[in-house]
Amino acid sequence: MELRVLRYFLTTVKEGNITRAANLLHITQPTLSRQLMELEMELGTTLLIRGKRSITLTDDGFLFKQQAKEIVTLAD
Repeated sequence: MELRVLRYFLTTVKEGNITRAANLLHITQPTLSRQLMELEMELGTTLLIRGKRSITLTDDGFLFKQQAKEIVTLAD
């Protein structure tokens, strides 16, 4: 797991939308979606429920968000 992917995840959660997050991160939406799916596969759990225009955190996603924030803060 890379720090970059944690930042991608946190930006996506903050924006509540993968397309908006991708624009802010200056990457394409398919690339961001793929990175998030690979993160979920690596963790073996679903972090996000993808809707047509928004995302919602699962319970595991909420817990992971807290941990990711802590890790990114420490790294900074």
